[in-house]
Amino acid sequence: MQHIYAQVIDDDKGHTLAAASSSEAGIAGEEILTKCALADKVGAVVAQKATAAGVKQVVFDRGGYKYHGRVKALAEGARKAGLDF
Repeated sequence: MQHIYAQVIDDDKGHTLAAASSSEAGIAGEEILTKCALADKVGAVVAQKATAAGVKQVVFDRGGYKYHGRVKALAEGARKAGLDF
């Protein structure tokens, strides 16, 4: 897996409220980050976008991936940035 993606979706309406990925300009920047550090940053960015859209509480769906490594780093980054799950 080369990039990591995160979305906040309203399941009732089927709309994406916030999204972020490691391929976005400005997330990785010029600095060299480990995969886990990059996932943490993506989690923080998606949490900031979700908070701006009025979302505070979400359900974390890891999509079948085990909760460790990059998935865990993304979740911790989102929690640190203010999302509750």
